Amino acid sequence: MRSLAIATAVLALTLASAQAQMGGGGRRQGKDTPKADNKLKVDEKAYKAALERIPEPKEKYDPWGGARPSEPAKKSK
Repeated sequence: MRSLAIATAVLALTLASAQAQMGGGGRRQGKDTPKADNKLKVDEKAYKAALERIPEPKEKYDPWGGARPSEPAKKSK
């Protein structure tokens, strides 16, 4: 009886993951309504406004700045 319960649980988990990978049966239809279109426009305006509020950097960022010296080593004779 215990092995039957374990086998059923394994089968249920396998089927659940297969269902998730196949898209879930298409419960939602992609209808574009004017309300949804208006929300997209508002979101786009807010995104552009947020991008303009980001300040410009004064100097270029060097991601490897801490890993190597900023100036090449000078040879002494």
